[in-house]
Amino acid sequence: MAGGAREVLTLQLGHFAGFVGAHWWNQQDAALCRPTDAKEPPGELCPDVLYRTGRTLYGQETYTPRLILMDLKGSLSSLKQEGGLYRDKQLDAAIAWQGKLTTHKEELYPKNPYLQDLLSAEGVLSSDGTWRVKSIPNGKGPPPFTNARTPKPVMPTEGSIRVWSDFLRVHLHPRSIYMIHKYNHDGEAGRLEAFGQGESILKEPKYLEELEDRLHFYVEECDYLQGFQILCDLHDGFSGLGAKAAELLQDEYSGRGIITWGLLPGPYRLGELQKTIYRLLNTAFGLVHLSAHSSLVCPLSLGGSLGLRPEPPVSFPLLQYDADLPVHCGAILATALDTVTVPYRLRSSPVSMVHLADMLNFSGKKVVTAGATIPFPLVPSQSLPDTLMQLGQATPWTPLSACGDPSGTCCFAQSVVLRGLDRARHTSQLTPGTPLPSPLHACTTGEEVLAQYLQQQQPRVRSSSHLLLTPCKAVPPYPYLFSSRLSQHGLLLDAPPARTAVESIPVLGALCSSSSLNRALGDLAKDLSKLDLRRWASFMDAGVEEDDLEETLHELRNLAQCYESGNDRLVD
Repeated sequence: MAGGAREVLTLQLGHFAGFVGAHWWNQQDAALCRPTDAKEPPGELCPDVLYRTGRTLYGQETYTPRLILMDLKGSLSSLKQEGGLYRDKQLDAAIAWQGKLTTHKEELYPKNPYLQDLLSAEGVLSSDGTWRVKSIPNGKGPPPFTNARTPKPVMPTEGSIRVWSDFLRVHLHPRSIYMIHKYNHDGEAGRLEAFGQGESILKEPKYLEELEDRLHFYVEECDYLQGFQILCDLHDGFSGLGAKAAELLQDEYSGRGIITWGLLPGPYRLGELQKTIYRLLNTAFGLVHLSAHSSLVCPLSLGGSLGLRPEPPVSFPLLQYDADLPVHCGAILATALDTVTVPYRLRSSPVSMVHLADMLNFSGKKVVTAGATIPFPLVPSQSLPDTLMQLGQATPWTPLSACGDPSGTCCFAQSVVLRGLDRARHTSQLTPGTPLPSPLHACTTGEEVLAQYLQQQQPRVRSSSHLLLTPCKAVPPYPYLFSSRLSQHGLLLDAPPARTAVESIPVLGALCSSSSLNRALGDLAKDLSKLDLRRWASFMDAGVEEDDLEETLHELRNLAQCYESGNDRLVD
């Protein structure tokens, strides 16, 4: 049991969601595994919010994500659907038939060398067929130490990563992975392409009942369930599946928070016309239906636009990434996600998912934008007031919701997290008597510095802010995207350090109810209204009626109107 933690159950729906989720869980795992002094107080973040304890049939204690993951046939590569920690009783059931058996065996995927190395480092398969785990962190103290010399790990190369399971380094519970075998991940046929196809999956009793069983399994062992976070692909049929899953959660678990992260891969190309139109339709239907059944919905993408007109991907001054590689895009979005979700994962004085949503979604504004500065540009000789003052009046984070340039837009409410700064840098270190460069240098705590900076930037905005010592982990298999000027802990140096790999970084992240959504959702509605549906009958044949499209268009326009900056009533 979670021992008083406010538990969250994660639903991960879709293949790009798998890339973001794999990086997310790898980062959680890296934070769990760090050696600590026995006298050191517990960390600022409570892993029990996301993880559960359990025991295998052989009595071994496990600590695994509280996760239900849905993807298509062919997306697991060499990862077993039941995982490696448990031997499920149902899977171990003896075959009663004593007659002749014919075995049909699918061709096995070659195991990624990185996963082979990971398994050899973390456990062994004993002669009785039981997986013996060398060490599984339990969140209750430091992991056991060993004197054995660990060989240098094999690193996954970008060319060796085909699917998200190629670099997932976290063991999953047998009830986590749920494959949808009626659709294929690879190939041109049997694809889950349209919103209506995704909706129809959870209209089939076998899929619905299995999902309900898995939900009950995880929920019933929680003491203080605060809600659900859904990582869901928006661009394909998983938008429909995510919408039906959110509707199910709203009906079955009324009063719990439901925060949905709608994920879109990098920029698309106009030459792929059907994919572009389907992306537009799925995104529009997904945002409308997910916002109807979620406490909060946040699109996450490195692309510049939700609509038909392609925009270049966003850029980060201290990162170099390939927007065509989901392993790169997933890492960046997971880092942002790991930061903006901090409020409801805190060990001390957490903000519940429901309260976070209520703070941001007033007056019907259930869609929010995300932004992040990855990494936060901190020079070793500078304090937090120095760095914030240098940022000036510009928006201090890169937008991550495909809503275009935020310049000239206004914010109605925001939740901001800054993490990874040593306490000594929180306030000004000027010698007493030195003239103060800014009011921020007069603040006595880092929390006061951050709050005052946000108030200066947006004087009439409802703001919530958190300042953490804990950085964001960026150890392998996190791809190396960083500027050569960064130190091991992500500080910005004058010259490249010698032979130093970045292992952790400071990050600034934000969720905003922003008027940029008025333009983004309005443009999405305009693009949708211009479509000639006769050309895209295949999308409608998947289970969507023309009346459904008209209703979606109407709801999308209503959502956009919620973010009109000139007519909105500002918060007292």
